[in-house]
Amino acid sequence: MKVRIGDRLIGEGEPCFIIAEAGSNHNGSLEQAKKMIDVATEAKADAVKFQIYQAENLYSKYTPEFSYLKGQNVYELIKNIETPREWLKELARYCKGKNIDFLASAFDFDAVDILDKHVPAFKIASFEITDLELLKYAAEKGKPMIISTGMANLGEIEDAVNAIKSVGNEDIILLHCNSLYPTPVEVVNLKVIETMRTAFKVPAGFSDHTLGIHIPIAAVAMGTCVIEKHFTLDRTLPGPDHSFAIEPDELKEMVNGIRDVEKARGSGIKEKSDLESEEMYIKARRSIHARVDIPKGSKITRDMLIIKRPGYGIKPKFIDIIVGREAKKDIKEDEWITWDAI
Repeated sequence: MKVRIGDRLIGEGEPCFIIAEAGSNHNGSLEQAKKMIDVATEAKADAVKFQIYQAENLYSKYTPEFSYLKGQNVYELIKNIETPREWLKELARYCKGKNIDFLASAFDFDAVDILDKHVPAFKIASFEITDLELLKYAAEKGKPMIISTGMANLGEIEDAVNAIKSVGNEDIILLHCNSLYPTPVEVVNLKVIETMRTAFKVPAGFSDHTLGIHIPIAAVAMGTCVIEKHFTLDRTLPGPDHSFAIEPDELKEMVNGIRDVEKARGSGIKEKSDLESEEMYIKARRSIHARVDIPKGSKITRDMLIIKRPGYGIKPKFIDIIVGREAKKDIKEDEWITWDAI
């Protein structure tokens, strides 16, 4: 199955759809948010994505602190890193001018309504996968649904897929995800991407939280059709998502690496490529040569022969056929032997 987002088809056999995840790394600055769009565009990502939530609709004020965010009140932290909803029209306009898709994760009904005017698809974050009402509400808009699946089991993913399909929306992309920031490589489990693709018959991708760029590139080598990766202008900036994000040069390197891997995957047919020269094919392969001078009329024995390069002579697999035959002409030591010489 393939899903269309804007003018792009996503699925098996199509180029990987690369989402540069800006998230909340704008640090409350519209200028910084636009700079992040510039960086994503320069890196040749397909889309840049933000996150649209409001603290009062997301977390209770009494939520205990997370262990990886020690000393920070969760409600206050979220309040401080919200993406202002009045930015959305301007961010979408700016992305259109840069010819990059604008995406944003919707965390409530109001965000869905606002984003519906500006995005080609809806993204739902991992922790919202069990909010079936939110999933249905977004799916009813009729746009493709990209669902992250961090910490979800197959049953919970099935519930989400069925909820989306129940309102007539079949355009679903599932993203494998690990809800660890950063994610240790030993728990990534990239094979789950194929499990989800097989189980739910939908395109499957990877929302990555590992350090560096090698794991998402490896995921593409395994057939992943979407990559989402957090990026930042500077990892030393304050905020919860900067430290594990990649910087502009790394984003560009990741995109280039993914495109190289796509080219390298090839057709699966084992054959000489058009770019591999005939000269190399002949000169660097082996054939049967004379180990010693072989006078005309001599009966050829195995110890008269040697297999070496180049490959202008008889192929090595025929050496047993050569042994016992008679030389039709003088064959010089180190000369390759051709069929007309025996």
